[in-house]
Amino acid sequence: MHISMNRRKFIQSVSSVSVGAVLGAATGTGLALAHPQIKRVGGSKLKTSLNAYSFNKLLSDNAKTPGSGISLFDLLDFCAKNDFDAVDPTAYFFPGYPAVPSDAFINDFKLRAFHLGLDISGTGVKNNFADPDPKKRAADVKLVKAWIEVAAKLGAPVIRVFAGPIPEGYEDKWDEIAKWMVADLKECSEYGKAFGVLVGVQNHGDFLRTADGVIKIVKMVDSEWFGTILDTGFFLTPDPYVDIAKAMPYAVNLQVKESPFGAASPIRIDVKKLIKIIRDSGYRGYCPIETLSVKGQEQVYKPYESVPRFLAELRNAIEQSA
Repeated sequence: MHISMNRRKFIQSVSSVSVGAVLGAATGTGLALAHPQIKRVGGSKLKTSLNAYSFNKLLSDNAKTPGSGISLFDLLDFCAKNDFDAVDPTAYFFPGYPAVPSDAFINDFKLRAFHLGLDISGTGVKNNFADPDPKKRAADVKLVKAWIEVAAKLGAPVIRVFAGPIPEGYEDKWDEIAKWMVADLKECSEYGKAFGVLVGVQNHGDFLRTADGVIKIVKMVDSEWFGTILDTGFFLTPDPYVDIAKAMPYAVNLQVKESPFGAASPIRIDVKKLIKIIRDSGYRGYCPIETLSVKGQEQVYKPYESVPRFLAELRNAIEQSA
């Protein structure tokens, strides 16, 4: 199954079989391992954050040509003006990525965030642990480790990583891919433990398409320094809300998207329903929002309008559910 399969076609293709059968086929064998769910006390407590990717084009322009677009420091000002609790500065918007930024840049960023009353809720890198080439995976492990150290310097509690797309010829070899992927994630998690940084794998419609797949990987890694970054817009299943609820007990952070069916879908996420699911899980932490442009329509995407609008929806749902 190609990773870019249209969601509508995917749902149609599975309509004649049970959801359980689909999930079982996607994840291989059953969830045999027993990694415990995250223990939380005190009831749910939710805080807002902004994922920097919402300003992808403008930040990328600035990273390539300083003075154009907006800088990460401009993003901090935007977050303060819109009263976010935190910001999630994605690594590839830092100058020189994939090389790590200087300590001076990191400290200046931390200082500005502190003066603006903003926490740093996490960061994330580009990687591919589904690649069958061990040398390429080793390079990405090295990348993750380098940015774990950056996350520690930033004071970010978690670093976001991807599983990676299913490689050609491996469509029916979930367990084989999982074996080498888990080894890499274990190594990264052990490194994260040494620096006090959790590693979270994000479901991104690639190797990880279902809650069962996510949970199986979490249980296989079996580390309290590892969990999932729950992406509310990227479960490739007939009812993403079911998968969101199932995976929430293993979530160390979130990515709250405008639609549960991808950026191109006209179906808006039911924010009140989502927040109820999150609260029912007992989750205490950040709810970073990420608004996205649609491929081919980048010029009509206006983050200065879409981000405040979506934040207002989220904040209203959080307040009404308290």
